[in-house]
Amino acid sequence: MKTIGKTKKIALIAHDAMKDEMIEWARENKNELEKHQLCGTGTTSTLLESRVGLEMEKMKSGPYGGDLQIGAKISEGEIDMIIFFHDPLTAQPHDPDIKALLRVATLYDIPIALNRGTAEFLMSSKYLNEEFERKNIDMKELAKKRREEFKDLK
Repeated sequence: MKTIGKTKKIALIAHDAMKDEMIEWARENKNELEKHQLCGTGTTSTLLESRVGLEMEKMKSGPYGGDLQIGAKISEGEIDMIIFFHDPLTAQPHDPDIKALLRVATLYDIPIALNRGTAEFLMSSKYLNEEFERKNIDMKELAKKRREEFKDLK
């Protein structure tokens, strides 16, 4: 088990077509977001600082490795939650990086919102401002279990 503190480390990401919606959402949630440590990919972070007034730790832009940087922070225990306004209708040149981010977030049991509705649910969660026990994933045990399941399928 890993205890996540009352102050969360939240990554904010938005694809280009979703940046205006992210800004609007962040303005509506500014008072709550300010209670937490925030980081995000390049342009999204810059816009949230300049247009909303949020203090952000800036990663690189998504196509230049920002999604991978956030994924690395997850594996190091430095991200507790992700709000990602994903554009499902536009092909992204860094789609493999996005898939890697989603994969590592899933592996580490990180709450992740991919749209505004889910973001609202996360922001209204009773756990947002309380400690939360997140299960650690035992990768060796998971791999062993999957090997055994695969053997049973033969």
